[in-house]
Amino acid sequence: MPDVSKNSVTRATIGEDEQGQRLDNYLLRVCKGVPKSHIYRILRSGEVRVNSKRADAAYRIQAGDILRIPPIRVAARPDEVAAAEVAGQAVKADLPLLYEDDALLAVNKPAGIAVHGGSGVSFGVIEALRHQRPQAKLLELAHRLDRETSGILLVAKKRSALTALHDMFREGGAGRGADKRYLVAVQGRWMDPLRHCRQALHKYLLDNGERRVRVDPEGKPSHTVFRLVARWQRFSLLEAELKSGRTHQIRVHLAHLGYPILGDDKYGDFALNRELQREGLKRMFLHAWRMRFPHPLTKEAMSLEAPLPPALASFLHHLSESEVQDYGEAF
Repeated sequence: MPDVSKNSVTRATIGEDEQGQRLDNYLLRVCKGVPKSHIYRILRSGEVRVNSKRADAAYRIQAGDILRIPPIRVAARPDEVAAAEVAGQAVKADLPLLYEDDALLAVNKPAGIAVHGGSGVSFGVIEALRHQRPQAKLLELAHRLDRETSGILLVAKKRSALTALHDMFREGGAGRGADKRYLVAVQGRWMDPLRHCRQALHKYLLDNGERRVRVDPEGKPSHTVFRLVARWQRFSLLEAELKSGRTHQIRVHLAHLGYPILGDDKYGDFALNRELQREGLKRMFLHAWRMRFPHPLTKEAMSLEAPLPPALASFLHHLSESEVQDYGEAF
């Protein structure tokens, strides 16, 4: 990754690990702290050249391409610098590595941290990782988790691994894809040991621009498999297996079935959530606990697990002490 100069033209030769990505995305990555508007301005004006020619923002860079990047003088705001420092420290303290090799790494993301910046969030997991590892040639999210969800998050360290992981997640649970499992606590007494939900989902925006999802026959095909793990008088613990990867899929499917996730501030029971906060559950009970997948480069069978966070484990222990449990092992 080149160090873009503030005072002179930067020339960068694209390597094999960098090829295939859009030119605008590459510039946004290497020109840290530069507003998107400035990146697109220098692209439109022709100041950025690829092999001595103008190039569109959507151009896919290739290995061996020579980029000319003009001097970029943008002063970082003190609050952004401070945010970067805080985010970098958070990775070291709060994002333990579950696995790492030359192609990818897996972190155990805590609830309350976005996977990337945007929508009022200056820094997320990926920006923090890049801040911690300034010499890394590539660090890109292979998939996403909701901000309120904890658990396994994969990050690619090579372009070839990123492409393979994206293909794998598109295949879902169809044999060659990733097997992603979540632990989720819901309101109500779930009775079926195994249940499939295939309700189509449609994404839309509220008047304030916030993203929401609803069940809609005209939406995108979606499939979640639920397995009963434990059941108490008022609540149930399920394992959710994603067969597709739609936004808020588990949350919306469960709300539609009449079993909202405990602590869900978008689709849950808000009055119950306030009551649970007083009992100690101050977050959504949704945790990506296990993932099995073929390694993106070696094809070796991989199996990763993220232990249940202490706050969620403590809540289950509290349930087992305060309510009769009639299904599953004691916690």
